[in-house]
Amino acid sequence: MAIDIKVPTVGESISEVTLLKWTRKDGEYVERDEVIAELESEKATFEVNAEKAGVLKTGAREGDTLKIGDLLASIDDTAAKPEGKEEPAKETKAEAPKEAAKEETKSSAPVTSVPNDIKASPVASAIIADKKVDPKQVTATGFQGKILKDDVLAALNNPGRKTFNGASAFSRETRVEKMSNLRKTISRRLVESKNTTAMLTTFNEVDMTRIMDIRSKYKDKFKEKHGVGLGFMSFFAKACSLALAEWPSVNAYIDGDQLVYHDYADISIAVSTPRGLTVPVIRNVESLGMAEIEKKVIELANKAKDSKLTTEDLTGGTFTITNGGVFGSLMSTPIINIPQSAILGMHKIQERPMAVNGQVVVRPMMYLALSYDHRIIDGRESVSFLVKVKELLENPEQLLIGQDPVKSLLEM
Repeated sequence: MAIDIKVPTVGESISEVTLLKWTRKDGEYVERDEVIAELESEKATFEVNAEKAGVLKTGAREGDTLKIGDLLASIDDTAAKPEGKEEPAKETKAEAPKEAAKEETKSSAPVTSVPNDIKASPVASAIIADKKVDPKQVTATGFQGKILKDDVLAALNNPGRKTFNGASAFSRETRVEKMSNLRKTISRRLVESKNTTAMLTTFNEVDMTRIMDIRSKYKDKFKEKHGVGLGFMSFFAKACSLALAEWPSVNAYIDGDQLVYHDYADISIAVSTPRGLTVPVIRNVESLGMAEIEKKVIELANKAKDSKLTTEDLTGGTFTITNGGVFGSLMSTPIINIPQSAILGMHKIQERPMAVNGQVVVRPMMYLALSYDHRIIDGRESVSFLVKVKELLENPEQLLIGQDPVKSLLEM
């Protein structure tokens, strides 16, 4: 008897999904609860499991758009389980020959010479390391942008020349790709944000000297104690949570003719993935310690990278932080992540000459940009919020109590 597996309901407003890939092939025997496919909705990526053990018959192709309730696949649970199905897997895990292990170590060792964000085959990585090729100058033709051996050889044979997507020299070709549900959602929400908010941006700059000194002094001990690195995001998230408490309109949104205020800071962190921009949420940042924030940032970033973010991870934020500095941006005007009312843009840290106490000194400076909805946030609130964030970042000890210790002592 064949068991039908249909596209499950993944949210009230979601009516269709995209089949990203089959994790098991048509005609293969699958175990109960084994992951057989990955689907992408407009909000997140999720897995589909086999409801029973049996032979899988796929009912759609990768890239197809499916409606909720459509037939995704069927499983023949009367089919006999192939003999020795699990033996090869056990042998691979527990009894891999030493020669194979040595060969794997030998071929994969040079991968450390290729940046972590660039995918390359072991042979391609070895050539890149040996010939000192810049991976960014290599046109990748492998699956999902993976650099292959022939790609590196082509770059070596044609120094200073680069083609697009493996096309021939002097190509005039164009490619048409279907827009993913995630990209459709990003497009729709950005246009909606621009059209429905009275968006304005205010700028400031922050001297990162103190934070960089703290990271330099304590990063090793911090990682040893907490098992996670001390990055910039925890400082910014903590500073924003304190500033949001002082200026609650920045942490609110408009619902019809009402203003909804939040007595907590659920901060969305913009994360760039191969499929597009996502904004997973860190809950109750005001109640978290620095190490807890860093752990949560890494957890959400890894889930985004592996397309494992859930709808719960992506909804309910009250304020957003985006870091264009990781891509080299010196200044930008970020777009509000509706229904929120404000977003903070971080940028590249750059050494610049600054006048300090009548002397010109070189300091690591970062431009900050706060885009906000002028319907709910006035200039006083927006500028004061950004000045507060700047003050907290330039005086990190204030992150402990939220204000200048001397002013606190004097009850000012």
